[in-house]
Amino acid sequence: MKSILLATGLMAAATFAQAGAEKYVLDASHSQIVFSYNHLGYSTTYGMFSGFEGEIMFDQEAPEASSVSVSFPVKTMLTGWEARLGHFMSPDFFDAADDEMVSFVSTGIEVTGEGTALITGDLTLNDVTKSVVLDAKLNQVGDHPMAGKPWAGFDATTTLVRSEYNLGMFAPFVSDEVPVTISIEAMKAE
Repeated sequence: MKSILLATGLMAAATFAQAGAEKYVLDASHSQIVFSYNHLGYSTTYGMFSGFEGEIMFDQEAPEASSVSVSFPVKTMLTGWEARLGHFMSPDFFDAADDEMVSFVSTGIEVTGEGTALITGDLTLNDVTKSVVLDAKLNQVGDHPMAGKPWAGFDATTTLVRSEYNLGMFAPFVSDEVPVTISIEAMKAE
């Protein structure tokens, strides 16, 4: 879901990056969006999106002018249980077509400290677009020891209210607020 979202954390790192706007692309094998929800008070259940792609443009001199764009099919959701995934894709929740996409496009970045930022963007989920804010942190930026080129890693968090995206089935018994944790790696584009 918000997934997606942490990639924008790269903008917060602009002060650590090289001068000028540079394009970075997400490392799909090391980028994940994890969400959780309370199930009837009995358990915390987890799901994940992984393997998504995205693009980040950032400028060392003006990080607030940087941008990020990420999208992926909702059907790439992983739940660990096939029947649960089927229920999520049913009319009770997403009523997902094969081409239904989740997307995040940044609209603003507020650098809050050394290596931290609040990243605002438009999240489109279940055909609903709402503004969300990611609390992002730079983990590391530098040359990747195996790839031998510039790389960056970020974490971010946010909370979504699923009923705002027409996904409120069984709320409040199944929590309406869904914490989202994002961790991404991005490499400088060739």
